[in-house]
Amino acid sequence: MGPSSTPDLSTPASPLSLSTIAVVGLGTMGTGIAEVLTRAGREVIGIDTDEAAAQQAVAALEGASARAVARERITERERQDILARFRTFSDLQAAADADLVIEVVPEDYELKRQVFAGLDAVVRADTILATGTNALSVTRLAADSQRPERVLGVHFFNPAPAMKLVEVVSSVLTAPTAVAAVTELARDLGKDPIAVGDRPGFVADGLLFGYLNQAAAMYEAKYATREDIDAAMRLGCGLPMGPLTLLDLIGVDTARTVLEAMYAESQDRLHAPAPILGQLAEAGLTGRKAGRGFYTYDAPGSGTAVPDAESPAAADELAAGRTVSSVGVAGSGTMASGIAEVFAKAGFKVVLAARSLEKAEKAKARIAKSLGRSVDKGRMSAEARDTALASITPAGALDAFADVDLAVEAVAEDLAVKQELFRTLDKVCKPGAILATTTSSLPVVACARATSRPQDVIGMHFFNPAPAMKLVEVVRTVLTADDVHATVRAVCAKVRKHPVDCGDRAGFIVNALLFPYLNNAIKMVEEHYASLDDIDAAMKLGGGYPMGPFELLDVVGLDVSLAIEKVLHAEFRDPGLAPAPLLEHLVAAGCLGRKTGRGFREYARR
Repeated sequence: MGPSSTPDLSTPASPLSLSTIAVVGLGTMGTGIAEVLTRAGREVIGIDTDEAAAQQAVAALEGASARAVARERITERERQDILARFRTFSDLQAAADADLVIEVVPEDYELKRQVFAGLDAVVRADTILATGTNALSVTRLAADSQRPERVLGVHFFNPAPAMKLVEVVSSVLTAPTAVAAVTELARDLGKDPIAVGDRPGFVADGLLFGYLNQAAAMYEAKYATREDIDAAMRLGCGLPMGPLTLLDLIGVDTARTVLEAMYAESQDRLHAPAPILGQLAEAGLTGRKAGRGFYTYDAPGSGTAVPDAESPAAADELAAGRTVSSVGVAGSGTMASGIAEVFAKAGFKVVLAARSLEKAEKAKARIAKSLGRSVDKGRMSAEARDTALASITPAGALDAFADVDLAVEAVAEDLAVKQELFRTLDKVCKPGAILATTTSSLPVVACARATSRPQDVIGMHFFNPAPAMKLVEVVRTVLTADDVHATVRAVCAKVRKHPVDCGDRAGFIVNALLFPYLNNAIKMVEEHYASLDDIDAAMKLGGGYPMGPFELLDVVGLDVSLAIEKVLHAEFRDPGLAPAPLLEHLVAAGCLGRKTGRGFREYARR
C-alpha cells in the first residue's frame, strides 16, 4: 500500500499489530521510549539526524539492559534480543515500514510540522503518527498533515521506563480506532493510559506547570527562599520534590516553552511565565543540564546541589531568642490536641485551655489515645507516654496562661473569634510571652493589632495531623520582633519540626501554591475535559503526588477548601484564582467530602 492510498482505520489495530515502531528524535525521552518498546518485544527504528545522539541512545540501551541482567530481571539472551530489536538511522525514509511513528523532537512547532510532512511522504497509509508534545497543538499538527485522522498525541513521562502514566491525546480529527490501538499498546507496555483531549499541557502538565510557575514567581518576589519553598511543598504536601528543584530537573527553558504555549491558549495569568524563567533561560542557566538554574550543581547533568551565594548560613540559626519552657495551647479540636501532644513529647510544660474544663479534659483524653497508639507501635515507651501526659494540664479558661512563655491558639478559623482571643491573651499573659496563631489563611497582623504588644505576635502554622507532619510555616508580620522570630524557629527545632519563613499574606507558601492547583483540577472536570479518576491517576502516576487532587479535596473538606480559595482570590485579585463554580455548588449542597460521606466522590458511612 503506497502513501497515497486511502487508510483503512475501520477496525482497530491490535497492540501486537503495532510490531514495528519508529521513534523520531533520540534525546532523553526518545531513548527512554525506545527502551520501553524494545523490552516489550517491538522492533524499534530510531531516527535522529545527529549521529552522536543515535550512538548515545544505543549506549544508553546497552547500559540499561546490562543493569537489568545484573539485577536478574532479564537474562543475557533476552538482553541480546532487546539490543537486536533496536536499529538507528539518520533519515525519515527508515520509517517506511513502521506501523506507528512516535515523534519526540524538540518542542518547536515548525520542526514538528516538517517531521510530519516528511513522514507523510514515506509511511504507509495505515501507519499511525503520534507526537510526543506536551505543549503544542496536536490538532494543528494533524490538520497540517495529509491524513489528520491517523494523527494523535502519546505523551510519556520522564523517565519513560519508570513512569507508568501515558496520556493518549485525540483531536477532533483523530479516528477512534487509532486511539484504541495506541491505548492498547500502552497497556501492553505495562503503562497506565488515560484518554485526554487536545489542550496545552493535557492533564498532568496542565496542572503541574501552573503550580511550578507560581512557585518561581513566589521566589522571584523574594517572599520566601528557594530552600523554604521546596521544603514547604515536600513536607507540607508529601511531594517527592520541591517545585524549584523540579524546574531545574525539567529544564527552565523547557518549562518556559510549555508555559508560553499554555498561556497562548488559556490567557490565564497563572500560565504567563514568571519573568525569572526567561531571565535564567536567556542566561543559559537552564537547570541541572547546565549545572546551574535555581540551584547550583557540582557539574552539568548532576543532581547534586552545592552551596552558593544564596545558600542559608548556619549562623542564622544562632540568633538570640527568649527562653521557652512552658506553652499554652488554646482550643479543644484535633489541631489543638495535636499541637499540645507535640510540645508535651518534646519536654515542655503544657497548659491546654478550652471553653470549659470538660472540653479540655476530652482533648487530653484524645492525646492519651494518640500516645497509646505510639506505644503500641513501638514508637515510644510507656514511661515516655506517662511523662508526656503528666506535663499537660487541662484548663477551662485562658487565665491559666498567666505564666506560659509561649501561647499558641488553635481555635476556629474566624478572624473575629481569633481577635477576641488575642485581646484576652494580651490581658492574661505575662510581659515577654510570645503569642502565636495557627491560622492558615487569615492575616496574622490583624491578630497582632488586637493586642497592645504586636511585636510579640507571630504565626506558627502547623499542618494536620500535627504529631506526624514535620512542617511549620513561621509567619512574621511587619511588626514582629527579631527575637520572637528567632525564638519560634528554635522552638520548632526543639519539637523536631522543620520551620520555613514566610511573610504575612494569604495562603503563606503551601496553600498559596496548593489551592490554585486544586481549583484548576476542578475546572478541568467542569469543562468535561477529563474525569475525576483520570485526573487523580495522572497526578499520582505522572507527578508522583501521594494523592490525586480530588482525593485531597475530599480529605481536606470542600468547605475548608472553598474558604481558602476565597481568601486567595480576595487578596491577589487574580481572575484565575476565582473558586470554581462546581466547588461552590457542592458546598452549598452540603457535600463537604469524607466528613459528610459525599464530596467529589461518595464514601461509606462509618
